[in-house]
Amino acid sequence: MPNSSAKKVAFAAFIGTTIEWYDFYIYALASVLFFGQLFFPYDNPFLQVLGAFATFAVGFLSRPLGAIIFGHIGDRLGRKKSLIITLLLMGIATTCVGLLPSYPQAGITAPILLVGLRILQGIAVGGEWGGAVLMANEHAPKGLKNFFSSFAQWGSPAGNILALLVFSYIISLPTDKLIDSGYWRIPFLASFVLLIVGIIARITLTESPVFIESAKKQASLKQKESVPIIEVFKQATPILILAICANVLSFSGIFSNTLMIGYTTMALGIEKKVIVDALFWIAMVHFIAQPFISYFSEKFSATRFLIVSAVFAMASVFLLFPIIQAGTKTSFIIGISLNVLCYSGFYGVIAGYLSRVFPARIRYTGLSMSYQACAAIFGSLIPLLGGYIIYEHGTNWLPLALFYCGLAMLSIISIYLLSGYHYYDE
Repeated sequence: MPNSSAKKVAFAAFIGTTIEWYDFYIYALASVLFFGQLFFPYDNPFLQVLGAFATFAVGFLSRPLGAIIFGHIGDRLGRKKSLIITLLLMGIATTCVGLLPSYPQAGITAPILLVGLRILQGIAVGGEWGGAVLMANEHAPKGLKNFFSSFAQWGSPAGNILALLVFSYIISLPTDKLIDSGYWRIPFLASFVLLIVGIIARITLTESPVFIESAKKQASLKQKESVPIIEVFKQATPILILAICANVLSFSGIFSNTLMIGYTTMALGIEKKVIVDALFWIAMVHFIAQPFISYFSEKFSATRFLIVSAVFAMASVFLLFPIIQAGTKTSFIIGISLNVLCYSGFYGVIAGYLSRVFPARIRYTGLSMSYQACAAIFGSLIPLLGGYIIYEHGTNWLPLALFYCGLAMLSIISIYLLSGYHYYDE
């Protein structure tokens, strides 16, 4: 595959996942800041908080459904078709959130519509990530598979940066003014512009050569094709379970973002704006470092690189907490960036690594399910358990650090056990 084509596909993967993560982060920020007051009864603060976070969680829980639906499309009809549909669905659903009426305007209809759109977002995300990774991976030249796959992962810090930039002004407004002025709609409506850019980038792509070869091979066998998700469970259940557990450290970004906001504000008494401003610069560190680290990783065994990165990430949390005790924006940037630099190496390489453990004919479904099932399970458990640890232990950071190490160890063990599965050259 010509290098220019590989670069074009990698760019399209980056754009698509940037939109995905932008939509994810603006929804997360909105849930914390004002969705409770917008879409739930104004006279019940508890219901506002519970409702806002419940709609956020629904997006995680619907992701595996998206992995099944779009995994089927991607494995049977083509990676490109699936990716165009997921991008359209995600962009339109997010834009529509910005058009919703509030609870005072529409009553119970408002939160029902919000939940419906959040489910569509989750379904779209469930199919987006695996397809973006595979298109980049399966077009990439040999010896650069992990590097090109990392472009899909690069969208996470890029989306975070865009979300924080868009929110940089409106986050400073009083909640009442933010709601009354309608400024809260801007981040969601802006998603439509990104959607157009993403569709243009994707519609000109060629189909994955690995998918074309796999489809020809299957056609020549003249066998009735089974449903991909059924085939995954029949032929690759142990691999799927290990891949889900290997992905756990991928969600440690929740630790360095959500849990750090909770720890610094609840335990250290720091204002939210200070840590949010610090997180912008930490996202910049992640964005700049990840492609270089991913390129560097090609010089080593992917298994060894992932394990070493996870070990460094574990060690980094024991530096992170003493540093941030200073309570300044600079200390937050330095301390959390140390952890993010280690984590970014793992995060950048894990996508390409897991692309190799499933055979081509069920690869989209297997890869998507491994990531999205992990998102549904650990993406929801990490903030809940971490929040409980912060509540119980306050400024005593050791239990939180050990919790992070436990997550990393689960990934390390799973990656080691997965190292015997390789399907790149089938």
